[in-house]
Amino acid sequence: MYETILLPVDGSESSMRAADQAFRLADNSEATVHILSVVDTSRYGTTALSSTELIFDELETTAASVIETLESEAADRGIATEGHLSHGQPSKEIATYGAEIDADLIVIGQKGQSRGSTTPIGSVAERVVRQAAVPVFVT
Repeated sequence: MYETILLPVDGSESSMRAADQAFRLADNSEATVHILSVVDTSRYGTTALSSTELIFDELETTAASVIETLESEAADRGIATEGHLSHGQPSKEIATYGAEIDADLIVIGQKGQSRGSTTPIGSVAERVVRQAAVPVFVT
């Protein structure tokens, strides 16, 4: 059914639920799950400032840890994965990377790290649904 599943993650509870769903789908179809974490550089401006560089370093470390954790979990379940870390606006990076890997499906969490929103779906997930050229499963 699926060969290539894109799983964008940010470490939120919602993205971890999406990971579980992506792994179940991959297990049923022997697909490879591409785990993508995006450091949102659009929030912080230029990296020339030392404080911004420190923020990016911390975000990269956190993102890499999330990817590593999920790759380990997938390996324990016998699921093939590829991890990728990118920088930019998350929804654009997700759509671009999905096209690059020729994803059959994107599985994304309903809401990410943002707090305080009362909408049923987060802004990144909504933009991905609008921009993606493949089906998007929001969980």
